[in-house]
Amino acid sequence: MLLSVKYLSLNLWRRQVNKILLTRRKLVGLLALTLIACEDTDKQSSQTPLTATSSVEIYLENTLDEPRGFCLDIVGFKSNADPNKGLQAHTCYSYQGSVAIDQGFDLQKMNEKSFYIPGFEVCMQVESTEIPSEISLNPCTGSDKQKFDFNGNGKIYLEVNKNLCLTISKDNSRQGGGGNPVHLIRDVKIEMCDPSFEVYQRWGRRIN
Repeated sequence: MLLSVKYLSLNLWRRQVNKILLTRRKLVGLLALTLIACEDTDKQSSQTPLTATSSVEIYLENTLDEPRGFCLDIVGFKSNADPNKGLQAHTCYSYQGSVAIDQGFDLQKMNEKSFYIPGFEVCMQVESTEIPSEISLNPCTGSDKQKFDFNGNGKIYLEVNKNLCLTISKDNSRQGGGGNPVHLIRDVKIEMCDPSFEVYQRWGRRIN
């Protein structure tokens, strides 16, 4: 009788041990699956496509005398640029691998007619909606002077006056303060849209 009780107790102990081992194996398997899922999530995150909120550079379609292209740019150098000094056309920095902070425009805002530079929290603005004028950078107000239409033909019009287009200077480029070869600069302003000036008035936008 005593032997039978001992045998029964031993069997119960073995069953408990087997249950513990089985539970442990399940936990190890779940942990492994969790780690794999985390790795997959990380991979997917690193490959997430850019969205409409991405920063894009605005470049002149004709490269003129600058093979790297001209992009809208805040006067100054990258994070040290000064919006108070206005907007210019400068060698596109994307040849260095990314859109520069002083050349990056918010694509979503652009689709809403606002040419907003998030790195400096300013918007492109004209002095007049009636005649050709200079372009400045100011806090965003949503006024007519800050509304532009980037349409399918590459022209950037003033929203309230489709006769006025963003235009790069036809004058010769001047040298900037850096780059190898040295970066080039031209002025930009709002001028009358003119098919004969198309090489100076057609723009594109890209991530880099």
